[in-house]
Amino acid sequence: MVKHVEPDQILVKMPSLRAVRSFVAAAKYQNFTRAAEALCVTQAAISRQIRELEASLGVSLFKRAGRAVELTEAGTILYDAAYLSFVNIAQAAQRIKNSDKRKQELIICCSPAFSAFWLSSRLPSFFADHPDIDVNIVTTNNFLQMEPGVHPDIFINKVSDPREGYHSIPLFYDLIYPVCSPLFLKQNPDIVTLDGLLNTTLLNLSPYGRSQIAEHVDWEVWLASQGVSIDVDDSDGRRHVFNANDYNMLIQMVLNHQGVSLGWNQLVKPMIEQGWLVRVGEFNTDYREKLHYLTYSESRKDNLAFRSFRDWFLEVIQAEETWVGE
Repeated sequence: MVKHVEPDQILVKMPSLRAVRSFVAAAKYQNFTRAAEALCVTQAAISRQIRELEASLGVSLFKRAGRAVELTEAGTILYDAAYLSFVNIAQAAQRIKNSDKRKQELIICCSPAFSAFWLSSRLPSFFADHPDIDVNIVTTNNFLQMEPGVHPDIFINKVSDPREGYHSIPLFYDLIYPVCSPLFLKQNPDIVTLDGLLNTTLLNLSPYGRSQIAEHVDWEVWLASQGVSIDVDDSDGRRHVFNANDYNMLIQMVLNHQGVSLGWNQLVKPMIEQGWLVRVGEFNTDYREKLHYLTYSESRKDNLAFRSFRDWFLEVIQAEETWVGE
């Protein structure tokens, strides 16, 4: 006995896709003749399809003025939805067509700051050596709550084994020191001392921002490691403190000569080497117990693309003498 299936109301109520396609082309070009040329059909066919669509909807979709047409309010609503839907369908179809010849692909998840200041300057060498591997970067400020449908192959963060089915490789410990622009140091030479730092503009990462990079990228924590116990926000007019949860913004302000920020060595080292930033004073605070990890899905451990990226990544940090090893 054949099981009865209730009609799918969405599909039943859908207008003809052929008519909608003709409508989208006419709306895009605002001309029936050009729409017909784009779809390789006759102008009469475009007109007929649109008349049928308007009849089924019970509204006019175009204001006709000679050869030119303009969308009505109803036409604009339909066009916005229909065009995006056709784009999604076309892209999905293209991915399916290319599935047999698609490149190997990796999805890597890291913080916006790590992506901007570490990966962006080093990935070109990986691409040069592995042109057959596509890399998709997903940045997030919450590694434990990914968007639905996003399943990274690799995480680069400070959490070991953040979820079931993943394994972590320890990478590097945290090294924190003050940084500023060469111009700011020239204009404020006293900042090479702790007392000088306490009388300048401090660019500080707020608690939410610190949770994404390292809790000790914080002026009070760092000053305490130097033997100074102080509330940086209680300045008595001696200094100005700017707080933000975006490390990228703080570094950009440093590059614009706006003050002194704490630099996480892994992110600011390339800018120091290029002369954009300078270390302030001889201060050197490392946290060898605070590690970052490369965390990967166990299901990808034998995947060639993953192994290529893992080996390249570890070679880079080993060459920079920051890898702590497994």
